[in-house]
Amino acid sequence: MFKHSTILLVMISFSVCLLEAFSQEPKAETHPVPPTVAENAKLQEEYAAKAFFEGPIWDPVGKKLYFTSFVDKDTKILRLDERGKASIWLDQTKGINGTYLSNKGRMLGAQAYGQHVMSYGFGESGPSDTIIVAQNSKWNQPNDVCQTPNGNIYFTDPDFKNRKTSAVYVKTTDGDVKKIITDMPVPNGVIAANDGKTLYVGDSHEKLWRSYPTKEDGTVGAGKIFFNPDTERKDSPDGMSIDEKGNLYLSGRGGVWVASPAGKSLGLIPIPEFCSNVTFGGVDGKTLYFTCANKVYSLQMNVKGGQFR
Repeated sequence: MFKHSTILLVMISFSVCLLEAFSQEPKAETHPVPPTVAENAKLQEEYAAKAFFEGPIWDPVGKKLYFTSFVDKDTKILRLDERGKASIWLDQTKGINGTYLSNKGRMLGAQAYGQHVMSYGFGESGPSDTIIVAQNSKWNQPNDVCQTPNGNIYFTDPDFKNRKTSAVYVKTTDGDVKKIITDMPVPNGVIAANDGKTLYVGDSHEKLWRSYPTKEDGTVGAGKIFFNPDTERKDSPDGMSIDEKGNLYLSGRGGVWVASPAGKSLGLIPIPEFCSNVTFGGVDGKTLYFTCANKVYSLQMNVKGGQFR
């Protein structure tokens, strides 16, 4: 009798815990506006269409924003000609996803379906020329790319399906392509510190960001958790950007988080839709652009992007 009573009490207690868990309202979250956002600045819709937008990049010479567009496997690079109007700059890109302004002022692009890293010259009606930076048919789907001041090019190759063969690679200035990070289940966005001495990588499975010290040969040292915000939001980390002071702008987990170079949260920029990526641009370098599901937004800042230093 005692044994049965004990079991019954445990079952009742467990049921009560379940009821309490399901009846609790989500924890209210309040996060400050990052101090790098201009006073009284509001999100401005720049473009809208039925597509998933990614890979924003600002051309400082042509003074235009470019971004990638996905409608299933119909992938394009669009140019924002004016607010509400965009033109096709490159069609059938084979999945160009993340982009980056190279040290030479070109567009670097991670090509998911073609399994290449590409480089395009900015032309008025399309690329002025096209260069294959790296290629390997055994890669999963190159996702994002960046370059350090010394010329090394880093890119992620996530294994979204099985989480077994994900990696981060570097193509060094001597032409070698090296696999340098294999301890992340799904590496996604990548960017380097302004001095090139730290590599930041977001993980879409662990839902956080890691940092790795870079070495002279392009490889990296042991990584550590750089940023894991205090939020219950679990939408995946994606692309990222950096400002002139070295602060990181990290898309995912509820919007775009701003983190100091030490990994301290400076606040959250909430975005109505899922935000895939972010970059600095504008004629003065103080406009932050966001690519999202069906929308592209801008926000005025009081700091410049790292490329405008």
